[in-house]
Amino acid sequence: MPKANLYNAQGQAIGEVELSDRLFGAKANLGTVHRAVVAQLAHLRQGTHDTKTRAEVRGGGRKPWRQKHTGRARQGSIRAPHWRKGGIVHGPTPRDYNPIVNRKERRLAFRTVLSDKAENGALLVVDELSFPEIKTKQAAAFLKSLGVENERVLILLHEPNEIVYKSFRNIPNVLVRIAPAFALHEIIPARRVIATKQAIAKMEEVWAQ
Repeated sequence: MPKANLYNAQGQAIGEVELSDRLFGAKANLGTVHRAVVAQLAHLRQGTHDTKTRAEVRGGGRKPWRQKHTGRARQGSIRAPHWRKGGIVHGPTPRDYNPIVNRKERRLAFRTVLSDKAENGALLVVDELSFPEIKTKQAAAFLKSLGVENERVLILLHEPNEIVYKSFRNIPNVLVRIAPAFALHEIIPARRVIATKQAIAKMEEVWAQ
């Protein structure tokens, strides 16, 4: 069964915690991770981009000059694509960016990433994470006590905590999220993942099924 080091709110090691083998002991499946990440990033796109074709731009209802005997090329509208202020050819139109990734694949992707973090010692579990007041200095001292002050860190809480969030928000490369409401593209680049015990329990409840 996988294990992770357990720390207190002061960053002191107080033991080890056993992790779910179902969630943190999965075999690597990079193809599924790639599909899930692509889908999550695609879902962030609004898809409202739009350009007007020659049928939608204003003007051009009259033939600019007669067909023959002018010495100029034939033209049917001043809003043709090759005219200034004319319509756009093959431009973007509103669409739905929604790659289909089923629930089993999403869960497998999260299990793969979390298992990799646990196997490589990048997962740190804290018994409880709280500060008496909003103070960046305390948050920086906590990271320094864990030896991760210069690394990209993802902090996972089990419930919203404004004091913790505001204490960390001014520290570069530190992201605070509520488990299990975080994205794969947020946890993959993190060199260290710091999670509370209750956050681990929530993730096991959702993804270890």
